[in-house]
Amino acid sequence: MSLLEPISHALAAVLAATHDALTALGADPTAGATWLLCVAAVVVVLRLALLPAVVHGVRQAHAGARARPHLRELSGRLGERPDAEALRRHLEERRRVSAEHGVSRLGCLPVLLQLPVWLALYHVLSDVASGTAVGAMGPGLVSSLGAASVLGVTLAGSGYLGGGPAHLAVVAGLAVTAAALSYVTQRHVVARNTLTEGMPEAVLSAQQLVPALSALGLLVAGGVVPVTLLAYWVCNSAWTLGQSVVIARWFPTPGTAAAAARG
Repeated sequence: MSLLEPISHALAAVLAATHDALTALGADPTAGATWLLCVAAVVVVLRLALLPAVVHGVRQAHAGARARPHLRELSGRLGERPDAEALRRHLEERRRVSAEHGVSRLGCLPVLLQLPVWLALYHVLSDVASGTAVGAMGPGLVSSLGAASVLGVTLAGSGYLGGGPAHLAVVAGLAVTAAALSYVTQRHVVARNTLTEGMPEAVLSAQQLVPALSALGLLVAGGVVPVTLLAYWVCNSAWTLGQSVVIARWFPTPGTAAAAARG
């Protein structure tokens, strides 16, 4: 059993349970809208479950911003050619300052722990769309999703070309929407809430390319992944944008443009 299998089965159970609940309320079990609501429900459940990691990340960003001036002062006192004893004292001082401000040495761990979850969700939606049963998403539900369509385009379909104008419009529309949401989030929200003071010029230049590269990646991937996965990307990107706006507006990182705008 792989590491991702328990997570995949849990996500498949959420997908199946949402479908059963919607069907019990009178929704058409084979309708594309029903399955799109199921995908949206998986996004909501997953993002709510990951909120503690988000809160931890915000706290670490604030702690790092408070500690940065003190750490920069320590680096300035180190000198160009420090000896071993000076380096040892410098590291001890850095650890002391970081501890005072609450900066964790495992600050990136919550982000790393989220990666298996995202990979599992990607595989669940891809496998189900391709007709493979996963956990609670048995052959019947997989067949139902495979037959579901939106504006005449099946949720299991993929690619920009070969399916006619309606297929191209739906796939391109979803890919462009996901890419636009990602770009706006990175360029106009996250960037304003990211502390850049003291960053090397090369890092700043690379950081400015991230929004465009992220959007371009979604547009390219949109031509090969199933419509189901594109729908998930749109829902997930919309949640990320809303969450980022809330953080930047009410919990901005000290020293950023977002914090200055809040006053």
